[in-house]
Order: sequence, then C-alpha cells, then structure tokens
Amino acid sequence: MKILFTILLLSITMSTFAQIKVNHIAVHVSNLEESKEFYQKIVGLKEIEEPFKDGLHAWYDIGSGAALHIIEAANVPTQISKVNHLCFSMKDMDAFIKTLENTNYPFESWLGEKGKVTIRVDGIRQIYIQDPDGLWLEINDAY
Repeated sequence: MKILFTILLLSITMSTFAQIKVNHIAVHVSNLEESKEFYQKIVGLKEIEEPFKDGLHAWYDIGSGAALHIIEAANVPTQISKVNHLCFSMKDMDAFIKTLENTNYPFESWLGEKGKVTIRVDGIRQIYIQDPDGLWLEINDAY
C-alpha cells in the first residue's frame, strides 16, 4: 500500500510539473524611464498593458504568453554576476549586433572580450550586454 501511494503521489506530482509555464520574469531597476528606453530601443521589446499605472512598473511581451516586468525600486543589488542573466533568442542576431554597433552599445563574449561573439559547443552564437543597472542579458540565435 505504501508503494502504491508513493507511485500515485509521484505521478500526480509529475503531471503537475508538466503543466508549468513561464508567466513572467521580474527585474529590479533603479530608473524606470532609463530601463524602458533600454528594453525598447536596444533589446527591441514591445511594451504591453500593465495594470498598476503607478509609474514604477513596465511590462513587455517576451513571447509564448510570458512577460518581462521591470519594477523601479530603491536598493538595487550591487553584486552583479554574468552567471545570473536573462536570455533572449533573436531571429536575426546579425541585425541585432549591427544595431548595437550603430548605437555604440557595448557587447562582449562570455569571456568578456569586447565586441566578440561566443560560439557554444552546440553551434549557438551568443553575446552579452548589460542593462542600465548592470543586469546581464545573453542574446543568442537559438530562435
């Protein structure tokens, strides 16, 4: 009976996890307007309706029904690691890199080489940029 209960519980748990999808990612920013400009003009995200209308939030469509929420608040963390990053895949990474170059927006490889692209072992190309608060974003062509 104990084994049967364990198997039943495990199968219920596994089917529950299979139903999970990303709803949104929230990012702490120090200046909403500066961050909005970055996420719209540099990253190219489309702003969507946000219900709070308090001047401290902005929401962006990031595909598959998910959203990026940027939230202005005091005390932005000061310790920033490239290991902790958001990742966006682009259809046309070459065009994105050209936009960065045309706007003099810095990008680098995983190893920190300025203006360089990393090619992963699986052939995916990736670069890293930072938002106005220093949060790392990986941009890759795994679209």
